[in-house]
Amino acid sequence: MINAYAAFEAKGPLKPYQYDPGELGAFDIEIDVDHCGICHSDVSMLDNDWGRAQYPMVAGHEIIGRVSKVGSHVSHLAIGDVVGLGWHSGYCESCRMCMGGDHNLCSTAKGTIVGRHGGFADKVRAQAISAVKIPAGVNPATAGPLLCGGITVYTPLVQVNTSPQSKVAVIGVGGLGHMAVMFLKAWGCEVTAFSSDPSKTDELKSMGAHHVLNSKDADALKKAAGSFDLILSTVNVKLDWNAYIATLAPKGRLHFLGAVLEPLDIGVFGLMGQQRTISSSPVGSPRVIADMLKFAALHNIQPMVETYGFEQINEAVEKVRNGSPRFRVVLSR
Repeated sequence: MINAYAAFEAKGPLKPYQYDPGELGAFDIEIDVDHCGICHSDVSMLDNDWGRAQYPMVAGHEIIGRVSKVGSHVSHLAIGDVVGLGWHSGYCESCRMCMGGDHNLCSTAKGTIVGRHGGFADKVRAQAISAVKIPAGVNPATAGPLLCGGITVYTPLVQVNTSPQSKVAVIGVGGLGHMAVMFLKAWGCEVTAFSSDPSKTDELKSMGAHHVLNSKDADALKKAAGSFDLILSTVNVKLDWNAYIATLAPKGRLHFLGAVLEPLDIGVFGLMGQQRTISSSPVGSPRVIADMLKFAALHNIQPMVETYGFEQINEAVEKVRNGSPRFRVVLSR
């Protein structure tokens, strides 16, 4: 039996829960969970904000642990390996996307917490191909958020061929955005952080931002017109997107990473005149996750986390639900 914490209704408290995972599949592994980050997506699923929750529900998809069982057809992982498991727990491995290395775009990819139980537990099961070894130099206690938030902000750097000479801005320097700033600085970019709170300027610069621009200052936004090759938006709220588009350089790109639920109100002429682009991306494939972890180890990139014990899970979930952590929350045992 697997011992977990499950929600039994939307917005309800998490309670102890046991379930039988059944026989281990030939291509699967079982992971003893040591650490598990709490992402805002976990809260969205627990609260059924996206209409995809099934109760009882065990969330948790930023998992760090040790392989405790391997299926008969698993050869690249062994018992005792320290691995990470993120948003996806399996892929078809036969579609065009999987065959091309873009497993994260597989139309039948299995979500770790969508229709199955995740890492708010002592163990979790997954397809072996979806787990990634944690390299030396990456701290397992803080690495969980890299498996979702970290790879979300890292993927566009390789997906849109961001060069070290690029001028890149980040909207929303929170759970996702603070990692974006760190990765961009290590990538060699000139980094600007949009912030509505001028008192955070010193903290944002200590993370790696070269410039901080007050997003509530209309004149400052106008002065930044035509400046940025890339803007990464990590927020999930509606903003004046046309004002941000105006700050893009010719052929610049506004790239959405936060799940904004409202329709985008965007004028086409702001794009057309300077050949600007709007795009978005999900998490990355296992190959890109592995590359990201190596990059994080090389540049000593660690998410800033607040740590809770698994027995404090309701307090920790509420901290994320209220949007107040600095900057990510991790459960540890």
